[in-house]
Amino acid sequence: MNFHHVPVLLNETVEGLNIKPAGVYVDCTLGGGGHAYEIVRRMAESGLLIGIDQDAEAVAAAARKLENASSANVKIIRDNFINLETILQELDITGVDGFLADLGVSSFQLDNPERGFSYQHDAPLDMRMDKTQEFSAWDIVNNYSEQELGRVIWEYGEEKWARRIASFIVERRQRMPIETTGELVEVIKGAIPAKARRTGPHPAKRVFQALRIEVNNEMEVLRKVLHTMVKFLAPGGRVCIISFHSLEDRIVKETFREYSRGCTCPPDFPQCVCGKSAVLKILTKKPLEASKEEKYANPRARSAKLRIAEKLSCNKSQRR
Repeated sequence: MNFHHVPVLLNETVEGLNIKPAGVYVDCTLGGGGHAYEIVRRMAESGLLIGIDQDAEAVAAAARKLENASSANVKIIRDNFINLETILQELDITGVDGFLADLGVSSFQLDNPERGFSYQHDAPLDMRMDKTQEFSAWDIVNNYSEQELGRVIWEYGEEKWARRIASFIVERRQRMPIETTGELVEVIKGAIPAKARRTGPHPAKRVFQALRIEVNNEMEVLRKVLHTMVKFLAPGGRVCIISFHSLEDRIVKETFREYSRGCTCPPDFPQCVCGKSAVLKILTKKPLEASKEEKYANPRARSAKLRIAEKLSCNKSQRR
């Protein structure tokens, strides 16, 4: 199966990075190399693109796509981008001109039944971005307590029927383990009242999202990586984050806001004593969204939100 992935908000992201031909850029979610391809095309021979992805199939596909895209230096690394700081240190990179992260699941992963990401295909319960990882969706569905299952489905899926679905899962697995995505979908459908299933998205959509996030520890990875990005951004460097659901977007928004705050002293203080200064300038007060044309051509783009921030040149004190 060929790795096919349509990059969302492509032009907006590449423009947002404000590419310097001799700059250093890091694509933290390389995927099939769609965004990276457009980045390196704008770079000179002295430029460097670092592409990171934990999916071996993505890494192989990106390597093929980028092989003759540009004369710029390209380094592709198979790893989880939670290890971004270690990766940059090992490459002796101290300043980066632009970071990109396109969060979520690629079209290839969704369309590949054996990966277990999709509720539209019957497949083993998997959902691992990194197939060398042992922990999978099977472990959550069959081993988590009813309380923990409910928490995951509610917190990461924002599913109002979370407790009822968790209860149905536990009752079903007491007879025999839930082995496939198809079996899980049937349990979910049974848990959600028929009237509620008639409107809105597929009844399993939010549950599958929640399980994927939990399997891959996506929220904690995102929080850590955002701080690392800010730490390594060179003055004038930019960070572009594409998110696909409210939890991701909220983390990006709050982190950007945290680093954009300056002095926190009370207004009646005659002078600043906190020593804090803004580190980032937020360039998107509201996230950029795909055009109507892109949403029509690529349904995955319908929920995409792009936020962009720039490292300020003057930074009197580091924030941790």
